[in-house]
Amino acid sequence: MSNQPTNDFLVGLISELRKQPAETTWLEFKQNKADPEDVGEYISALANMTALAGKANGYVVWGIEDGSHRVVGTAFHPSTEKKGNEDLLNWLVRLLTPRVHFQFYELEYEGHPVVLLEVPRAPARPVQFQGIEFIRIGSYRKKLKDHPQIEKELWQVFDTTPFEEAIAMEHVDAPTLLSLLDYPAYFELLSQPLPEDRSRLLERLEADRMIVGDGAGAWNITSFGGILFAKDLDSFRSLSRKAVRVIIYSGKNRFKTIREQSGRKGYASGFAGLIEFINSLVPRNEVIGQALRKEVPMYPELAIRELVANAIIHQDFSVTGSGPMIEIFADRIEVTNPGLPLVSTDRFLDNPPRSRNEALASFMRRIGVCEERGSGVDKVVSETEFYQLPAPLFEVSTDSTRVVLFSQRPFREMNRKDRTRACYLHACLRYVERNPMNNSSLRERLGIAEPNKSMASRIIADATKDGFIKPEDASQGKKYAKHVPFWA
Repeated sequence: MSNQPTNDFLVGLISELRKQPAETTWLEFKQNKADPEDVGEYISALANMTALAGKANGYVVWGIEDGSHRVVGTAFHPSTEKKGNEDLLNWLVRLLTPRVHFQFYELEYEGHPVVLLEVPRAPARPVQFQGIEFIRIGSYRKKLKDHPQIEKELWQVFDTTPFEEAIAMEHVDAPTLLSLLDYPAYFELLSQPLPEDRSRLLERLEADRMIVGDGAGAWNITSFGGILFAKDLDSFRSLSRKAVRVIIYSGKNRFKTIREQSGRKGYASGFAGLIEFINSLVPRNEVIGQALRKEVPMYPELAIRELVANAIIHQDFSVTGSGPMIEIFADRIEVTNPGLPLVSTDRFLDNPPRSRNEALASFMRRIGVCEERGSGVDKVVSETEFYQLPAPLFEVSTDSTRVVLFSQRPFREMNRKDRTRACYLHACLRYVERNPMNNSSLRERLGIAEPNKSMASRIIADATKDGFIKPEDASQGKKYAKHVPFWA
């Protein structure tokens, strides 16, 4: 299904909006008044009040008379309007913070031209236009800062409403709902039989909060249901940009892209296919064993699976316009998710998992994508050690978290940072296994021969000097010294 709604859908939506007895905090009717500043303030106010009202979208309809709701038509054409020399749409996007994925639709309704503006709810904080947050009181626009009680209530909504409970699509009938969600995958992943009765099927989806009744005999699809089981994420405008992107490059930089593809299925129903697709793109190494040649993946499949699952589960859905991304280079693979981590990257391996999206994480555990205990990072570190790959790198940028897996690299080509990072993560892994690191275990980790034990000693000394590790017992001699992470 296309991301653009059909004309019939828009006509039906306008008809439903006209049935409202009066304008609301999330709905306004107008004829021709469309001053650019007014439109920007409408978007801010509607996004904020829609969140407060617990709805998925707010609307302005041009061409419908306020009060009578009579169809009169409009001369407003947003696709050709400008603010100065700039297109209206670009001007609005530039001045909205955070950016919201609003949409204008121009269509004919009952023989008259009308324009529908659809504004999604504010994602995690009030939406500003030109630095000011607006709301609607009755049919009037006001500044949020002048109404502290409403501001308090709005922030309470953001604090208490997780992403999973937001509404991704409103007022759909049962046949449409079942055409949008991959409900057979839901039952298959939970190892449960598919109910033959539609009402029983809907009850199960409702019990898991994939859908909720709208109070008028139809259904609302939650963001939880959509992000997990959408047949096509493009069908949900609020979710389409959360699809997982996979990009493969021809070399070690981003200059030349060989292939780029965005996932279309929901995270749960599409996870197995996503991992299979990534593994099909990852370079492979040829190894010879027992006179037989065979190809093996450059990166451990379990490590890739865990990193992709973590990126999906721990992303910050309030970061608009981006979703998880997997980039494959000639010498590494980078897995990035929107949002800053909830714990320091230095403590990824030992800290209990914390997720912004607990319902999402819990369901992914139920279907076996990740485990109830452990963050998965311990598996990633363990797998890289087993295959003697360079230690993974954990990075944080302005609004995202990235994990880098490196391909095979000889010890002599590793720099000091590579070696001390490997030493630190090895110490972490040994510590959580209650078996502190020593010279012998580090040599085994890095493939250093016993006669060269002084090389391992130098790495331990560097990691200690840099503050990554410390002696388990400061009084113990160097020959038998054991080391633990700095935080132990």
